[in-house]
Amino acid sequence: MDSRALAARILSLVLQEKIHLDSACSEIIPATIESREQAFVMELSYGVLRWYYRLDFFLNRLLNKPVRRKDTDIKALILCGLYQLAFLRTPAHAAVSATVNATVHLDKPWAKQLINAVLRRYQRESATIEQTLNNSETALYAHPQWLISALRDDWPGYWQNILNANNQKPPMHLRVNLQKVTRAEYLRLLAASNIEAVPVAGLDCAVSLIQPVDVDVLPGFAQGQVSVQDIGAQHAAALLDLNPGLRVLDACAAPGGKCAHILETQPALASLTAVDRDQTRLKRLGDNCQRLGISLEIYHADAGVAEQWWNGNPFDRILLDVPCSATGVIRRHPDIKVLRQEQSIGNYTDQQYRLLESAWSMLKSRGRLLYATCSVLNQENDQQIAKFLKNYPDASNIDMIQEWGLKTGYGLQILPGIGDADGFYYAVLEKR
Repeated sequence: MDSRALAARILSLVLQEKIHLDSACSEIIPATIESREQAFVMELSYGVLRWYYRLDFFLNRLLNKPVRRKDTDIKALILCGLYQLAFLRTPAHAAVSATVNATVHLDKPWAKQLINAVLRRYQRESATIEQTLNNSETALYAHPQWLISALRDDWPGYWQNILNANNQKPPMHLRVNLQKVTRAEYLRLLAASNIEAVPVAGLDCAVSLIQPVDVDVLPGFAQGQVSVQDIGAQHAAALLDLNPGLRVLDACAAPGGKCAHILETQPALASLTAVDRDQTRLKRLGDNCQRLGISLEIYHADAGVAEQWWNGNPFDRILLDVPCSATGVIRRHPDIKVLRQEQSIGNYTDQQYRLLESAWSMLKSRGRLLYATCSVLNQENDQQIAKFLKNYPDASNIDMIQEWGLKTGYGLQILPGIGDADGFYYAVLEKR
């Protein structure tokens, strides 16, 4: 199968069927594909979605009428061509020719003339079209207008930095399992494998790679010496204030990165319970635990419906990493730009508050709950904590020392573009 046609089919699933990008890639990319071709398919798929609102702006100025919905794969293929011309080093003649020829692999050879005309017109008129970017914030920042407006309202001093950071390719960070190897030792293992890396200040287990690599080439990965985890997510374990003998709940645990870090930080816990209602992601948690050589209680259940799985024995610590808009991790998941809708944020906040109330009922007196999101929207973060504190007089907000992130009214916010981390929010509550 032609790589550009594969990318067009992936993008069509995202744009038309609203399927997540990683799921679409798993469905479309054949297992037998060569690694170099797979990398190009991923480059096109992620790149088009990263710059979708700008590329769509270009396309609307190059077409006399919109592409029909049933031909979304052809629209996606044109966007792949525009992405190559605007952002990649692919020679223009090769990009145009190969994109046109990909129509055959989509069983739509009638589209050859259309694609050829659109891409060649872009070549002729690109300078003029790009001069009009300032007329559209959506095209200029390559984000939906509702999200641009929300970020400007929530972060008036940072919104442009956030938008620009979201359009960059993400770094690759590692979490060294200090139960098996020191960070200094692991850095030496990376150097011996010709993988350039540097330690991350403020996190004793964090490593940043100069260039991303496949996990299969990471020394000790299969043996559980290291995991891939953004540095923003690596702050969670320390904020739980873990001690030997504590009972800990990870209430929305899958796929298990923070869960594993908890046990790597404090292996002498009395117990660690992991709950998640997503069966597919829960399987990934189990696979991660097996690779890392750790054991814990795992429940396939809704953490917000305690009677489905909880035995009534309260927890000393609870990590509540709630489902959210994921607006802090757009650079890793650019499909969020086209899949998230403004009206869906209310659904997330309702679910978050329901989970918060349920988790609170399972927390011991003088226990600690860490509320976490990978969102940068105040509606999902500080506003949720403010509402909870107002409604639950036995809850107190623990003030965190500002060693990283931006101090908010009730927690700490990491913003994309401020440092090298993804966007995360943390707030710590203690039960009186």
